[in-house]
Amino acid sequence: MNRFRFLLASSIVAIGACAEPPMQPMPGADATTSRSTHARGKGSNSTKTYLVIATDNALRSSFEADIVAAGGSIVSRMDGIGVATVTSSDAQFAKRAAKANGIQAVVEDVPLSFSPADPRFVSRTAVQTSVEQTAHEVGAHETYRLVQWAPDAISAPAAWAEGALGQGARVAILDGGIYDIHADLAANFDAARSRSFVPGQPYNSDTGPFWHGTHVAGIVAASANDFGTIGIAPRATLIGVKVLHSGTGFFSWVIQGIYYAATPIEEGGAGAHIINMSLTAGVSGRDPGIAFLLNALSRATSYANGRGATVIAGAGNDAVDFDHTGNTVYIPAQSVGVLAVSATGPVGFAHGATNFDRPASYTNFGQSAISFAGPGGDFVLPGEDVCSFPVQPSGSALQLCWALDMVVAPCRGTLDPPFFSHCWSAGTSMAAPAVAGVAALIVGRHGPTHPAQLEARLRGSADDLGKPGNDDFYGHGRVNAARAIQ
Repeated sequence: MNRFRFLLASSIVAIGACAEPPMQPMPGADATTSRSTHARGKGSNSTKTYLVIATDNALRSSFEADIVAAGGSIVSRMDGIGVATVTSSDAQFAKRAAKANGIQAVVEDVPLSFSPADPRFVSRTAVQTSVEQTAHEVGAHETYRLVQWAPDAISAPAAWAEGALGQGARVAILDGGIYDIHADLAANFDAARSRSFVPGQPYNSDTGPFWHGTHVAGIVAASANDFGTIGIAPRATLIGVKVLHSGTGFFSWVIQGIYYAATPIEEGGAGAHIINMSLTAGVSGRDPGIAFLLNALSRATSYANGRGATVIAGAGNDAVDFDHTGNTVYIPAQSVGVLAVSATGPVGFAHGATNFDRPASYTNFGQSAISFAGPGGDFVLPGEDVCSFPVQPSGSALQLCWALDMVVAPCRGTLDPPFFSHCWSAGTSMAAPAVAGVAALIVGRHGPTHPAQLEARLRGSADDLGKPGNDDFYGHGRVNAARAIQ
C-alpha cells in the first residue's frame, strides 16, 4: 500500500567490505529462544506464529511455564510492553494459552505488504573525486548535489553552515535492509547494533536493485564525502533494523524492531534517538484479532517514546484522507505517539520549477493524523523526454526529465563494489527520512531530547503552509532545518 517509482544510477569508488555480526537476543529475551525462527513456508504448514499479549505492559513470572504448558515455544519476549512472539504446532495452543493468568489475547501473526512490484530504473556511472571542503561548503561537491532539491526545500544547507550535521544522533532505519558498505553510508553505519528480525535474513540483505531501506538511510545521513549525495544529517549514526523483506513484513517483526531500536544500548538494544519507518499499510480495525495486533503495535511505539526515541513514519501514498477512512487504520502512521509525514514535491524541476512545497499527488493527508510535511518528490508527468543535468565536479548526465522531480539517494544497484548506485524515488517513504534527518540535526545540536520536546521544536520551527495552524496536507507545517536547530 506504498506506491512509489524509482530510477537508478551507478557510481564508482573503492571501499572495503564488512562482515555480518551474529544476531543478538532481543532485550529481555533468553539467547536460545531469541534465535528461534518463525516456522512459515514450505514444510512448516502445521506450525504457526502468535503474538501473545498480556493484560498490561508486563509478562507475569509464570508466563514461560504457562506458554510451555499450553504447547508453545517462546521466540522472543518484550517484557517492557507485555508482548511475546510464540510458535506452536498445536491447534489448541491459542485457546489454552488465552486462559492463562494475565493474558489478554493470543493472536496469530499477520503479514502485511508495504511496497509495490515492477519499479522502473535506468543506470549510469560517475567517478569519485576529492575536493577540499570548508565548513560553509558542506555537501557542495557531492556528485548529484545540484539535482538534490530536497535539502534546499527544507533549508538544510543553512543548518550545515551553522555546524549542525547531526553528529551524536542515532537514527534506526526500520525497513527492508541497508547496503551498509555503500560509499555514502559506510562511515555513518553502526553495524554492531544493526539487527534483522526477518528469520533467515541478515540486516544487510534485500531483493532487487533498489533496496528501499538503503535509499531511506541515505536521505537521513549520506556522508558529506564529495561523492554521490548528501543526507539531511550527514554525520548522524545509522542503525539498520530489518523488519521487511521484499516489501513484506509480519506484525511481530515490526513490533520487535521498534522495541529493539528504542531499548538503550546498556540494556541490549540499539539506543536510537529517532526511529524512521518508511512503511505504511492499511488494515481493517473491525477484525478483533487485528485490533489486538494494533494494540500491540501501539504499545511498542508508546514504549519507544517512553525510552526517549522519537518515532517518525511515512503517511502512505494512496491519496487517502485520514479524516474519513472509516474502519481502515493506516499503520504505523496512526499508531500511538508516531509523527506521520506527508509528502511535497515539484513538477518540472528539470525545466526550472521551484515550488517544492506543492502537496505530492499521491500523499495521504488529514488533520487527524499528519504531523509534518517533508520533501518526497512526485511523478505526475511521466514520459520519455530526456534532460541533461549537471554533475560534480564538472560535466553533465542524462535522465528522464520527470525523474528529476523525485528524490535522489543511495541504493543497492545491480553492480558490486567498487561500483555504488544512486536512485531517484518518490513517496512519503522519502519525506519521512527528511523529517527524521531534521530531528537528528536537533539531537546533534542540543543533545538527546524527549520526543515531546523534539516534536515541539519541529512544530515551532516548521513553515506554516496551507491554511493557518494544523493543515490537512502539511500538518503543523513543512519542516525547516535552519530554524529547528536554533
